[in-house]
Amino acid sequence: MVQGYMTAVVKQHTTEGADIIKKEIPIIGPDEVLIKVKATSICGTDVHIYVWNEWAKSRIKPPKTMGHEFVGEVVEIGKNVTSVKVGDLVSAETHIVCGKCKACRTGNAHICENTLILGVDTDGAFAEYIKVPESNVWLNDKDIPLELLSIQEPLGNAVHTVFSGEVVGKTVAVVGCGPIGMMAIPLLKTTGASAVFAIEPVEYRRELAHKLGATRVINPLKEDVVSIIKSETEGYGADVVLDFSGSSIAIRQGLKYIAKGGRMSILGLPDNEVPIDITNDVIFKGITIHGITGRRMYDTWYQVKGLLRSGLKDALKPIITHTFPLTEYQKGMELMIKGQCGKVVLYP
Repeated sequence: MVQGYMTAVVKQHTTEGADIIKKEIPIIGPDEVLIKVKATSICGTDVHIYVWNEWAKSRIKPPKTMGHEFVGEVVEIGKNVTSVKVGDLVSAETHIVCGKCKACRTGNAHICENTLILGVDTDGAFAEYIKVPESNVWLNDKDIPLELLSIQEPLGNAVHTVFSGEVVGKTVAVVGCGPIGMMAIPLLKTTGASAVFAIEPVEYRRELAHKLGATRVINPLKEDVVSIIKSETEGYGADVVLDFSGSSIAIRQGLKYIAKGGRMSILGLPDNEVPIDITNDVIFKGITIHGITGRRMYDTWYQVKGLLRSGLKDALKPIITHTFPLTEYQKGMELMIKGQCGKVVLYP
């Protein structure tokens, strides 16, 4: 049994910030796996918890170890565990589901009625060790760089969003080029989208979107997004709109430039209700709106593994812009808050 104390980033108080503390290494149950974290990346959810926004106030019950995106080595297994062994290099699906509700029993565990999330409802990966149910452990290829293995969970979000409909030969608008939106660009470029429009207000992220291969990068604060996309698609509009922004304005705007019969997939989370013209922008256009939650379990994980094996890993490398020791997590948080980064990876 692995015992002792570890370093962890913990949300201890109901105020902005977090603390580096020493806490006991988790004790695993018979169906759990103890993992020594090799690399962990910062998610927008972690930033929400760090700044203590309204969502975090309603969901997080401190103290809680933060973080959920990671790669690590199995160091101990419960007595009932058979699918992994000590020494395996693993990551984890972050949604811990019940397996018993209607969604779980009909192949839709990603929208389980009783979902718990690592680093949100349970202690997470911003630590030297994390415990995870065996059912959530994902066995990695050891020839993929650790930093890329640590971002498979958010990459899965991008994969689920992009491939929830057809993209081959389609014109696609990527709305919001935060880390997950950025991941969508090489996915689209390597799988045959005819044009990728990246819509992003922050200059740093616009430049990165261009580097990743976006056909046209648009600043929505200074340019007319609707007219640009219409003019560059022969007046039809974008076949596919992928919203990663959660911006009410951007979503309504997307409904104006989406082509008739098009598909809008929404991963971004608006802070408030979004009023839309359902008659003219949805019904008369005959479009499909698809809400995206997490990753399909475990279809999306197999897609991610296959894509990384296919060579996508080279196209994704520019997305990881900063790395820090775990103890310097605040530097990563500040960059995320300012939008001056792609993906930030921490090393315990």
